[in-house]
Amino acid sequence: MNHHSNGPAIEVQDLTKHYKELEAVAGVSFQVAPGETFGFLGPNGAGKSTTIDMLCTLVRPTAGSAHVAGFNVITHQTQVRRQIGLVFQDPTLDDYLTAHENLEFHAELYGVSRDVRDERIRRVMEMVGLWDRRSDVVRVFSGGMKRRLEIARGLLHSPRVLFLDEPTVGLDPQTRSHIWNYINALKQQESTTMFLTTHYMDEAENCDRIAIIDQGKIVAMDTPEALKAGVGDDRVELRTPETEAAVAALRTRFDLDPEIQGNTVIARVPKGEEFVPRLFSELTVRIDAVTVVRPTLDDVFMNYTGHTIRDAESSSTDRARNNPFMRRHMRR
Repeated sequence: MNHHSNGPAIEVQDLTKHYKELEAVAGVSFQVAPGETFGFLGPNGAGKSTTIDMLCTLVRPTAGSAHVAGFNVITHQTQVRRQIGLVFQDPTLDDYLTAHENLEFHAELYGVSRDVRDERIRRVMEMVGLWDRRSDVVRVFSGGMKRRLEIARGLLHSPRVLFLDEPTVGLDPQTRSHIWNYINALKQQESTTMFLTTHYMDEAENCDRIAIIDQGKIVAMDTPEALKAGVGDDRVELRTPETEAAVAALRTRFDLDPEIQGNTVIARVPKGEEFVPRLFSELTVRIDAVTVVRPTLDDVFMNYTGHTIRDAESSSTDRARNNPFMRRHMRR
């Protein structure tokens, strides 16, 4: 059974999905290493849900290949399904069972052996902070608690790969950050490989690597840090009563081309936080405040696609609405 454990956790080559005239996924290729948290960042309608559905064997690819935990998603669907956990947006918990019963049912379904079952249920429920609510029916749970229970359930059968489709969509910021604390803790404890989709920039920051997807294609792929560094320099803003003198000094001493906005001087430099100490030691003008602004993932997305995620969402929604096949992927 272990012949495949050394290779990548997910391996995708030219994966493509057409719905009639709509090319939902237009030939994506990537690999995810074991234990890595890998994110697909892009607007709704960009092909994220379709990709995750193909990797989870829910949708059959039109072309290309994908292997999850070493198994081919087309020819070895059963093996793939045994190796993966799913946390999807549409809740699939049974509202009338208790939290504990929901997990027992799942354990039964996945053939988790009886001798480890209770211990394992307790462990995953403790991980997401729900053990003390195990006897409550799920109906009384908040949205955030349900999502946490789904994450616990997704991990129950020790999957090699956990798929999270927009794991925190529709939750308030505080609950979202709690869920990310759980996910990051799980990563430490379980060394599970995670593949997630998101259109939240701050959520993508939690990934080891991200692929930016737009209109069915991957337009960039790297660590969040490297992607941001590739967009351009940091912006150093300094407030000073002597703007003209500051500009002159930055030109001559640092070879920069700063601009003035009000009483703020703005210069672009490669490594802002390393530049600031030099600034204080070498600039002779009075400095009242300094801010270093790094490029954001918003800047990265704009840089690669020419539009923001929000703009892309408004146009792709219309495209998908006119296509009945895409209803399953219309996300809130």
